Amino acid sequence: MDHGTPRTVSLSAVPETLLWNLYHRSFAARQPSAAFEDPRSVALVDSIDYPFEETFGPPSPFLAQGQALRVLTFDAVVRDFLAEHPDGTVVALGEGLETQFWRVDNGRVHWLSVDLPETVAVRRDLLADGERRRTLACSALDPAWIEEVDTSRGVLVTAQGLLMYLRPAEVRELIARCAEHFPGGALVFDAVPRWFSARTTHGGMTTVQGYTTPPMPWGMNAGELSKVFTAHPGITEVREVPVPRGDGLFFGTVAPLARRVPGVRNLRPTMTVLARFAPR
Repeated sequence: MDHGTPRTVSLSAVPETLLWNLYHRSFAARQPSAAFEDPRSVALVDSIDYPFEETFGPPSPFLAQGQALRVLTFDAVVRDFLAEHPDGTVVALGEGLETQFWRVDNGRVHWLSVDLPETVAVRRDLLADGERRRTLACSALDPAWIEEVDTSRGVLVTAQGLLMYLRPAEVRELIARCAEHFPGGALVFDAVPRWFSARTTHGGMTTVQGYTTPPMPWGMNAGELSKVFTAHPGITEVREVPVPRGDGLFFGTVAPLARRVPGVRNLRPTMTVLARFAPR
């Protein structure tokens, strides 16, 4: 990555959310006592000419820790996959400027990042493709990306911060497509609860700086995990992936307990779900 002249980045709507995620991930990684290490995200923020604070407001330690814990949850799933399939393929749908590859790389994994052309142009400029890591300009809803996946050594599909921006029928179709084409593989994704989805689609959530989150048409409550099985008969397991315990009262005590309490667990803004597919 070139650390010379700052790169100007201009995105809108859903693609712009990748900058919000990067901003808070970088802030979390900068904290001297943080268990979350992501030097690549710090370097990215420092190299981008974008009004982060003017757009999103001052970085929130609370939101930054929540973002970091979500990222660590996905990282743990990828590492578990690579422990079983060291030469496997990770397909990162809607990856944006996520720097997960550099956090989990075992020196053997093959990485395919699939995103919209607007986003891919930015990613390729800031995070150029490498020998085992390439970027494909393609919508996650376009089945064409499936033909680009090497399935011979195992496949894990990740969809971090993506499915909530799709319509319910599109989410179901995408899950079914993964189950159909990647037998023996798995999909890990995150979901917002229905109340959160409704809030974004009825006026949205706006910061004091005027930034409004895009609508999130799809939401799923924690008690609805069994519905994922209905997307395809090849789905053999669906479970929530626990978030690592964080710091402070909320992330250290309240959030871990809330996941186990039916009347409270849907108050959480997001959950991470792993779906496994039967071998053929």
